[in-house]
Amino acid sequence: MTVTPGESILILDFGSQVTQLIARRIREAGVYCEIVPFSSGAEAVARLAPKGIILSGSPASVSEAASPRAPQAVFEAGVPVLGICYGEQALCAQLGGNVAPSDHREFGRAFLEIVDDCKLFDGVWAKGERHQVWMSHGDRIDAIPAGFRSVGKSDGAPFAAIADDDRRYYGVQFHPEVYHTPDGGKLLANFVHNVAGCSRSWTMAGYRDAKIADIRKQVGDGKVICGLSGGVDSAVAAVLIHEAIGDQLTCVFVDHGLMRANEATEVVTLFREHYHIPLVHVDASEAFLGGLAGVSDPEAKRKFIGKTFIDVFEAEAKKIGGAGFLAQGTLYPDVIESVSFTGGPSVTIKSHHNVGGLPERMNMKLVEPLRELFKDEVRALGRELGLPQAFVGRHPFPGPGLAIRIPGEVTKEKCDVLRKADTIYLDEIRKAGLYDAIWQAFAVLLPVKTVGVMGDGRTYDNVCALRAVTSVDGMTADVYPFDSAFLSAVATRIVNEVKGINRVVYDYTSKPPGTIEWE
Repeated sequence: MTVTPGESILILDFGSQVTQLIARRIREAGVYCEIVPFSSGAEAVARLAPKGIILSGSPASVSEAASPRAPQAVFEAGVPVLGICYGEQALCAQLGGNVAPSDHREFGRAFLEIVDDCKLFDGVWAKGERHQVWMSHGDRIDAIPAGFRSVGKSDGAPFAAIADDDRRYYGVQFHPEVYHTPDGGKLLANFVHNVAGCSRSWTMAGYRDAKIADIRKQVGDGKVICGLSGGVDSAVAAVLIHEAIGDQLTCVFVDHGLMRANEATEVVTLFREHYHIPLVHVDASEAFLGGLAGVSDPEAKRKFIGKTFIDVFEAEAKKIGGAGFLAQGTLYPDVIESVSFTGGPSVTIKSHHNVGGLPERMNMKLVEPLRELFKDEVRALGRELGLPQAFVGRHPFPGPGLAIRIPGEVTKEKCDVLRKADTIYLDEIRKAGLYDAIWQAFAVLLPVKTVGVMGDGRTYDNVCALRAVTSVDGMTADVYPFDSAFLSAVATRIVNEVKGINRVVYDYTSKPPGTIEWE
């Protein structure tokens, strides 16, 4: 079940860590695109009939015997091609140029001198100008193929940008997809619009209509069950499917007792009363919290929660009976990460992104209406469907819930203490107008007790850690720079209002080296 737009861009992945950013920039330009491993390129060219093809970067070296190459179908398709970093080098190597190790490697910020105009630069850069770009290469192109000309150079790359206007082939040694190439998004928009001739046809309204038709075609008069987690992805998937097939959908919300404050009530109210979607609400908190007693290893906690969720969900699904389809909020990054760029064995998707194991055990077919979308696009679709902004814009929340924000053993009492602290923290963030500027913020209840003084008495209570980060996709994250007055005010409220906490600290660790969550 896939949306097939009238025009698209194909991105061949050679293994770059930032290939997803290329797709994001293309989507931002209003054009549909797909990422496929280079080894599946020929099939993808035939299936998509793309209007343009982009070759990604790679950790490999073109000079290595087994390094990846673009399939011949790319050059036989008669469409524009843009090679980025390794993609430019592969383009040159395959078309008759020469690539060799460089004694002047470039990593990080560099400056590109524009030596000639070309369609890729139209309205963005002009001959004689100098612009900041971001480089990451150890090889360099020494000779370009016949038909190409140099349009940009840097200190370490004499052919840092090349163009073959007749064939509409272009190559850049820098990475236009990353933030540190300030004009990179404009260059990619030039490629898809001015070179490849794509229109701005990729919209959430269009996606909504096409996906509703897809769902109806796939499901027919069958029944669908959807597991609601309280997160944005499953909520948007459920509302979209309900719009397509109405009461053929039943949602199951399993409350494991590890939710944020009032979350279960908010989810049930939104779906039952606002959208009138059939919903089964299962309070399984005793089963989850009972099973977590005495368990302190983070991975053991995750595995228990995942298995127990599957068991509870499966039992409720059997009570519904007759459902031939299971809905999941799988996103495009999950799909990409499940296939290696060489086309080899897939990488396991994080357990909280889906309810792995259920389709096989229950003999059900998957309905995944969000599998073409990135997270920000899911939020946009949620707004298109009329979901409240307070729900669509909420911070990510892990599948295991508060269990991984309580290092060590998890108990109901600890969850109650943490919920109160977390609520105060987020309340202060909202009052300060900072909620939407932060990717994720939460409190952590540490298994550490410290001495304190409250009134005239001695206390010996828990430490609460606060975490807040900024990010684009959660893969990397920076610490949010609260001022000291804000942190002091939050700490004062938590210590005064939450019995069981007498000290508050702030986590200043970025990702990497740390992770966003503590476990």
